[in-house]
Amino acid sequence: MVTIADVARHAGVAPSTVSYVLTGKRSISADTKTRVRESIRALGYQPHASDRTMSAGRTNVIGLVLPLRAGTHLPAVMRFVTAAVTTARRYDMDLLLMTADDGAAGLRRAANGAQVDGFLVMDVEMDDDRVPLLRQLAKPSVLIGHPAAARGLTCVDLDFEAAGAKCVDHLADLGHRSIGFLGAPSAVYRRSTGFAHRTMNGFSAAAMRRGVAATALAVEGDHDSVLRATKALIRAHPSMTALVVHNEAALGWITTCLRAAGRQVPGDVAVVAICPDELAEQTSPLLTSVRLPAEELGRHAVDLLVAKLEGKQPPPLMLLPPRLSRRASTPDPAPHRGTA
Repeated sequence: MVTIADVARHAGVAPSTVSYVLTGKRSISADTKTRVRESIRALGYQPHASDRTMSAGRTNVIGLVLPLRAGTHLPAVMRFVTAAVTTARRYDMDLLLMTADDGAAGLRRAANGAQVDGFLVMDVEMDDDRVPLLRQLAKPSVLIGHPAAARGLTCVDLDFEAAGAKCVDHLADLGHRSIGFLGAPSAVYRRSTGFAHRTMNGFSAAAMRRGVAATALAVEGDHDSVLRATKALIRAHPSMTALVVHNEAALGWITTCLRAAGRQVPGDVAVVAICPDELAEQTSPLLTSVRLPAEELGRHAVDLLVAKLEGKQPPPLMLLPPRLSRRASTPDPAPHRGTA
């Protein structure tokens, strides 16, 4: 049976555009209308119950639930938002940004209204109080991030545990035996945000597996906090020769603070960051990094939500594998370090 999606592919438009042509809910250009109607005739499309349901009562607006909490780094989250907005426009959909930290109650109010067709949910905690409600809502949702149990949900995320482990394995392979870790701000760990805990857990487990001495600290994003944390790591492990950084706000201060503590990058301390490639390439020296794929995650989240709006049921959890790009901050081992 021919569906709206078939017509959309034939006409080279989004499914929502076909709905607009059929319902007249939005103004569509004459050329596009003609192309859609020709595709309808060519394919012999006849609206059926599911198509009428899809086209009726839709707002073509996605609610992006992004509570602005302590420790949130806006430049980082805006990469996800930009990708989601761009992808939504490909489907002729808009995004409604919901930044209030109202938890399940705020989500319920939004779901009971008629403003949005579904939700993208960010800043997901390990035991997130919004999850039971998301499982019950008639409106579909996709989480960017995932709680401890993803059953009954649709989630997309970087495999942060594997990302933390990949950093350790890269450094251990180069001969480093004492590695520090600077993570997210303390407030992010206190509320058990998934990405932060998983990265630190992956780092710690890999350090134990590889027989590496390791210390992990939370750190705020300002210069003084980064300097204090850097000095604390060196006091704890004077022989520390490598550092993993999972904090975009702190990243710009790392080289300066290590230098202030008497360590040069990469001569004394090799550095690996978990961040977008463009940040890793803005520092001197260029930083080896595990790429944070904000654009892919935002795009996948919208694609998955649209699929659910069209009656499909994606798998509960999509984890993107981490990719490490080696740059100047992790050179080949000096002779005195030996090899892994």
